[in-house]
This record gives sequence, C-alpha cells and structure tokens, in this order.
Amino acid sequence: MAVDYEHHADERRYVARNDSEQIGFAEYRLDDDTIVFTHTVIDEDKRQKGMASALVQFALDDVRSTTALRVAAECPYVTHWLGEHPDYQDLQSR
Repeated sequence: MAVDYEHHADERRYVARNDSEQIGFAEYRLDDDTIVFTHTVIDEDKRQKGMASALVQFALDDVRSTTALRVAAECPYVTHWLGEHPDYQDLQSR
C-alpha cells in the first residue's frame, strides 16, 4: 500500500492517504508560537507497521522546514515518538 502524507492547514491536521482515501491523521492546535499535537489516529483496518511513525515524522519535518513554531505534545503517541527520536528534541517547547 502506497501512503501519501499531506498537511491540511485549514483543518489543522496532517493526513495519511492511500489513493483518495484518508486512512489516518495527526490533529493539532496553535497556541502562540507552539503547535500542540493533540490526537493521532490510523484506521485500524488499514494500519501497517510504521504508518503512524511516518505520519508524525512527516508532520514534524514540515513544522521544522516551513515554520518557526515550537512543538508540544498532548497526544501520547507523539510524546512517545519524540522520546524515541532525540534528533527532534530541538523542536520541543521548553
């Protein structure tokens, strides 16, 4: 299954798609100079190993390359992901 990742700024979410079907998302809210990731979901029936990780990495890479925002995580998955990837610690709000 080929998965594409997109930023839907108007919906405040990053989306994982297979063809035209949305199969997952990472929602966020903006809080001053911080993007707060609140919820990450991958459709259980479409889930593949590493899909959620790839979505979070895409989102954080996009934040890093297109904004000056800091990152905070309320979503347990994003919190865990950041803990496993020290090369993204520079993005986190203090």
